[in-house]
Amino acid sequence: MKRRLLFGERMLLGDGTEPFNTVIPFRLKGTFVLKGIQHALNQLQVKHPWLKAVIKHDEKNIPWFEVSEKVKIPIRILAKKEENDWLQESKNEWYKMFNYKEQPLIRFVWIKGEEISDMMFVFHHCLCDGGSAMALLYEFLKLLDNPSAEIGVENPILGIQDVVPFEILNSLGQKIKAKVIGRLAATAIKCIPVNKKPTDRQNDYLIHWKFDKETSKALISYCKSQEVTVNTFLSASLLQAFKKVKGEKAFNKVSCPVDIRRFANQIKDDHIFAFGLMIVVSLNKKLGFEENLKLMQETVDKKTAKLNPYITMMVMESAHDALKNFTKLLKNSKSSNDCMFSNLGRIQIPHEYREFTLEGIFSPSVIGPLGNTTTMVTSTFRGEMDFSFMGSEGYLPYIEALAIRSEMIRTIKQQLKSSAVS
Repeated sequence: MKRRLLFGERMLLGDGTEPFNTVIPFRLKGTFVLKGIQHALNQLQVKHPWLKAVIKHDEKNIPWFEVSEKVKIPIRILAKKEENDWLQESKNEWYKMFNYKEQPLIRFVWIKGEEISDMMFVFHHCLCDGGSAMALLYEFLKLLDNPSAEIGVENPILGIQDVVPFEILNSLGQKIKAKVIGRLAATAIKCIPVNKKPTDRQNDYLIHWKFDKETSKALISYCKSQEVTVNTFLSASLLQAFKKVKGEKAFNKVSCPVDIRRFANQIKDDHIFAFGLMIVVSLNKKLGFEENLKLMQETVDKKTAKLNPYITMMVMESAHDALKNFTKLLKNSKSSNDCMFSNLGRIQIPHEYREFTLEGIFSPSVIGPLGNTTTMVTSTFRGEMDFSFMGSEGYLPYIEALAIRSEMIRTIKQQLKSSAVS
């Protein structure tokens, strides 16, 4: 079984010389044996063919996922020494290349403790997104607890035809539209001036924090009272924090990934897939915070309603020849947004198992070579909102990132407090 990488996957893969890794850490309380972990990982590969895929290039140097029955998910084991070993190991995993010609684009790390173990899945970002990763974590824990558990078999996506409905993919009008937009975009990309060299990233960092159950619950209640989503509230708080810390140097733009599964029901929750949609949000500098919330939510709703995953995919698939220029643009152009903000929402994975308990899921971290690395990811597990904030000194100095975190927390708590008083 094999398939050609889609445009977005090729962009994330790059030329294979720079890592673009996503790390999903989680904490378990219990006793584990290597054999049980290996069995669970093997069963994941049985269900999901692309977890057994290596990458091969054809005669035109185009990369293909190609399933190999020989490959196993590598496991790295180390002794747990400190409470936050997982933070340093997450950063270590950012930089470890995948030998994708001979091994799968996934590996596993076990930070082994006597009662508490921290574990992490590490993926190349071209393999899957956060939604896929959470589905794999759910299945892994189910198999770790019960080796004979049934997790089904994935009907893998073999190309754009498995995502875009037949009547759209084969519509002459839609095909012409996609081709025209693709050509215009490719021409525009060639004309945009870029620097000869990418920005020097310098040192990368990872900042982690979480809200307790009480604060998380109050935050969700506040959003309901304001009739805005948690995502919009957190985006507004993040933009406000950048404005306070960076002043006029802030771009007033945060890009937010939107789960494609909301629009393309052909892509199931447990599909191994990496394609995403994106919207950009900003604050109106003339309005107060709560006024901005209302306006921003209206804007988010309008932009989200206009998203069309099918034509977007068709446009991108018509522009493979522009990939090199597009990648160069992302790498070398000056940054135009403050941050990427991704909210995985409430993670619905069981906490208690027969043989162990899932003590926590840390929000994923990801860092890659395609321009500004400043990214914030949040998720909610067992009623607690968890944050990972990553970036590079060359884009956002660490001291400013710490100040932005503090300012964002202050803004959120101030809004919750004023809401409680009123």
